[in-house]
Amino acid sequence: MSATESAIESARVAAKAAADKLAENIVAVDVSERLAITDLFVIASASNERQVNSIVDNIEDELIKLDRKPVRREGRAEGRWVLLDYGDMVVHVMHDEDRAFYALERLWKDCPVVDLGLDESGASATAAG
Repeated sequence: MSATESAIESARVAAKAAADKLAENIVAVDVSERLAITDLFVIASASNERQVNSIVDNIEDELIKLDRKPVRREGRAEGRWVLLDYGDMVVHVMHDEDRAFYALERLWKDCPVVDLGLDESGASATAAG
């Protein structure tokens, strides 16, 4: 079983919203084969807490246009690692240092990377490499 088209479309909207706020190394990982609780992880990073929160705000603003509200939001106050849980998709917006330390892509390296349709001038869609 792989991620639903709805989850993939939401991930693309989230990725575009993150890229619009200059998020770096945006990647989506299809974890549906390994986890029963969600289909996709979208991971993006930023160099400071204010930018992390700006990215999160833009993702939420764009997904609300699709009638998508997070079921749960964690980490907003600290601005280091914000998790937005949309049920079929979980968005992780992380400070660069936290992303390097926790290395989510490495933990999920056996899962397929989803093409987010971002151009090369935006954030990298192939950063999971």
